[in-house]
Amino acid sequence: MVRKMSNQISKPDLIKALQTASRTGQVIYGAKEVIKLVLHGKAKLVVLAANTPPDIKRDINYYAKLSKIPVVLFDGTSIELGNIIGRPHSVTALAIVDPGQSRILELITGEQ
Repeated sequence: MVRKMSNQISKPDLIKALQTASRTGQVIYGAKEVIKLVLHGKAKLVVLAANTPPDIKRDINYYAKLSKIPVVLFDGTSIELGNIIGRPHSVTALAIVDPGQSRILELITGEQ
């Protein structure tokens, strides 16, 4: 279930939810770490930057589909994604393990 940011999820809403999740919850970043979490079914949501390399994107999408973990393609670069979560470097992939006080899972899945 790969979702591009669409009309139902605005970029500002996603950014705010990611910032809240990184402050109050548990967000793991880095392609290798995200792949491990998805393989073990421990991630609740994966966010990929628009410029994620195709092989990494393919692997994460494949494993996420098997584990029934939603994947969101962030409409921005890996540098923007890193800045959003307060990292001074690029982040191509991140996994939400615990959303904390964020409503990110509600935004993505539509569940209340």
